[in-house]
This record gives sequence, C-alpha cells and structure tokens, in this order.
Amino acid sequence: MSQRIALIGFGEAGRTFAGAAQWREAASVFDIKTLSNATAPAMQAAYAAAGVTGCETLAQALDGAEVVLSLVTADQTPIAAQAAAKSLPKGALFCDLNSVSPGTKQRNAAAVEAAGGRYVDVAVMSPVQPAAMNVPLLVAGPHAEAGADMLRSIGFTKVSISGGRIGDASATKMVRSVMVKGIEALTAEMLLAAEQAGVTDAVLASLGGDWAQKADYNLDRMLAHGLRRAAEMEEVVVTLTELGIEPLMTRGTVVRQRAMGELLQGAAMPEDLKTKLAYLAGRHPELVSGSIPPDEAAA
Repeated sequence: MSQRIALIGFGEAGRTFAGAAQWREAASVFDIKTLSNATAPAMQAAYAAAGVTGCETLAQALDGAEVVLSLVTADQTPIAAQAAAKSLPKGALFCDLNSVSPGTKQRNAAAVEAAGGRYVDVAVMSPVQPAAMNVPLLVAGPHAEAGADMLRSIGFTKVSISGGRIGDASATKMVRSVMVKGIEALTAEMLLAAEQAGVTDAVLASLGGDWAQKADYNLDRMLAHGLRRAAEMEEVVVTLTELGIEPLMTRGTVVRQRAMGELLQGAAMPEDLKTKLAYLAGRHPELVSGSIPPDEAAA
C-alpha cells in the first residue's frame, strides 16, 4: 500500500480496521493510552499484534501522512482535532469518524482547515465488528469526493457521499441513533419489567417474529458498549438541541445505556437472555426496582 495512513486512537475501531485491511507498516498510530504507565504495555502489544508503527507522539504519527483517521472517544474528538492541526501535513485528508454532533464536527473542521488540512465528516453507520472494512461509511463536506476515494483506496468497500456540508453525515448518524440506541434502551427497560412481573416469555411472544433474539442482542450491545453508547447519545442530545428539538426520550436513553454499560466491570458476558436477566436481577436489583440515583435519572 502506497498511502501513508495515520490513526489517532487505537481502540476497537482502529484495531479492527488495521487488522482487516492489513495496513501494517503503512499505518502510524498514536493513542493517549501510551502516555500512561498503567495502559502503555497493553497498547504497545496491540500495535505489535497489528504490525502498525506505534508512535510516542501525535506529531510522529502525522509526519508524512496523506490520510488521517480520527477514532477517539466523543469527549476527546475536539482535543484530537486541535492537537492534530498543529502537526498536520498540508493537504492531508483528516477523516473524522467519531460519533459527535454536526456542530462539534464543524468546529473540528475549522481547526483542521485553518492548518491547511482537508476535513472530511465521516459517519460509521453500523458496528465495526464483524463488518470491518465492509462497514457502511457516509462522508460529507467540501472534500467528500476526495475523502471517499481515499477511504476506498485504503480498503473500505461501502463508502457513500451524503452531502456537501460538514455535518450532513454526522447528522444522519446522530438522528438515526435516536431510534437505534433508543430501541436498545427500551428493550432493556421492557425486559426488566417483564422479568419482575414474571411475564418475559409472554411479552416476547406477543411481539412476534424474532424478538427473543433481538432482545438478547440488544442487551449484549448495551452490556458490552453501554458506556460508549451513552457518550454517543450525549452527543445526540447536543445534536437535537442544536436542531431545536427537545431530547426528552434521548436523555432517558443516555441514563439507561450508561447504567447497563457499568454493570459487567470486566466480568464475562452472560451467555443467553435468561442468564442475562437473572444476572441483572440478582446482581443489580436497583435496575429492576427503579432505584437508579435520582440525579442520574434526571440528567
């Protein structure tokens, strides 16, 4: 591969993409976890496993890069964009794949463009696993065509242009998440209530179709990724507020996603729906009884 790729952040998405596309030495990576003695060994091991070039500083990772993939947590997105702007090669494509509001992406774009980079708003429209390089990507902004071509050239197979304005892609992702992550939160609340009432099987049967499997999957996603989903939904709250829509339902989704995401604390995922529900009721009765802290419930 001739393209020089820089990755900011090397969590699930970065590792999945680098491994599936076999970027190896073509990719230079910086992750802030390498700055902590507690997390640096694991991150360096992840670099070695993927064959990528791990860098001690962001400037080292960006040196000579033609395309930059920003893959950080929502709260770190503006920090990453502003820090990258200080060392970004002129003309480099800065692809912001993070789940943040259109307003946040517009502010990130201002920093990148002022430094001579080309900012691309990218929305990742499904979980990165197991899709990997087949994950659907929406791109937007003045450099969307160039960004789409570059993303395809480094291995992404499902890249679509959603608009010429920065924020078009992120708005699509954020508004869609009202439904997708909201359904997950409603699923958890429904199941907790059904289990408490002793009518779980009857409720799932009344919904028809494959709702038992859907419910199990939804709980899986929340238990495994609820904290990350809660952070994304906080950005959805920002998005709706920017649009003048009161995020009544979405605030509840934030609370429920976060509560579910805090439960396992490194423990193994319960295997099936019944085991998950027994785990929730037995280990975390506050979810069933409704005793989530009032300050969090009202957030």
